[in-house]
Amino acid sequence: MSDIKLSALVFILMGAWTTMASAMDFIHPGGINAAAELDFVKGRIKAGAQPWKGEFEQLKGSGYATRGAHGQRTINSTNKDAEISQNDAIAAYAQSLLWYFTDEDVYAHRSVAILNSWSSLQGFTAGSEQDRLQAGWIGWSFASAAEILRGHPAWKARDVEKFQGMFRRAFYPQLTTASTWNGNVDLTQIDALMAIAVFNEDQEKFSMALDRLKIRNRAYFYLKSDGPTLSPIAGDGGDPQAFWSSPKRLIDGLTQETCRDNGHHSQFGLGSALHAAEIAWHQGVDVYGENQARYTAAMELLASQLLSGSMQGVCKNDTPTGDRYDAWEVGYNHYHNRKGISLPNTQKLIKEQIRTKAPRAVCNLVFDMLTHSGLPTVPNRR
Repeated sequence: MSDIKLSALVFILMGAWTTMASAMDFIHPGGINAAAELDFVKGRIKAGAQPWKGEFEQLKGSGYATRGAHGQRTINSTNKDAEISQNDAIAAYAQSLLWYFTDEDVYAHRSVAILNSWSSLQGFTAGSEQDRLQAGWIGWSFASAAEILRGHPAWKARDVEKFQGMFRRAFYPQLTTASTWNGNVDLTQIDALMAIAVFNEDQEKFSMALDRLKIRNRAYFYLKSDGPTLSPIAGDGGDPQAFWSSPKRLIDGLTQETCRDNGHHSQFGLGSALHAAEIAWHQGVDVYGENQARYTAAMELLASQLLSGSMQGVCKNDTPTGDRYDAWEVGYNHYHNRKGISLPNTQKLIKEQIRTKAPRAVCNLVFDMLTHSGLPTVPNRR
């Protein structure tokens, strides 16, 4: 063999090795939940420890624990299809958790039946941005359930593959293009796309979601170090100040929707971003570290506003929303429990208002108080 041919062969082989070495080896379960963390919660429930036991009892007593399957071939996200699909998605996740925590196969069988009933879904038909949002909400819950049930004997390999194909056919078209609505929608899409990419073992879509998150983080969570102007992004109409609902002043932790409705949608945006960071963490990617200042500032500012009953001079309307959502536990667990960072406002809000007032399952903010309260320190996997 000539030196030229030998060199070419070595080059080809080295290229192939590099490609294989850089290919992502997905860890399962590794979406919003990791096995060690689920096992910890399971042990706390069996020990009757709080808040896990109380949260588990709420889950077990909910309608999601006994809901059956209502799969459809299409979803119109502007009519009753939205509620049906969302309730089924949450129920599938609820019952997958109940199976894991109780070892009672009745829950796994029922959850699998729900997933299989939706495996023939062809797509979303409203033809609007609402489809993208609906796909984000239910895609996250369906993928979170599927990830827990991966490998259960009740879910046959051919049915798992069929469900993965459904995600590619019906959800990818809605999630791979960023919504031009407010940032919480894109963050919800990103959350769902990452969860689905893990279940589908789709490195391309996982990387796409990470790239989108990097862009949206700066265009949603403001830091003074970003400069004196707000970051432009598609959908802002060329006027970021108006897109951010004209805040009176720019401070660390301000979000694009802080002054839109004084904290209502900001909780959904924050929760989705933290979900995405948690999924990345379980796959060995530290989104949390890169965005520590950005995320913790947003958590502490919004928590202080909700606790004080004042937007603290940031918005024209000074009265915060009265709504509370389960958007906090995931981020608090990482930054406080894993990393030892003091987040006094967030801690107080969780204890005094979130655990007492927040619904446990809304959109893609589902049972985080059960799955992510006070978890042990477990490093990411790489």
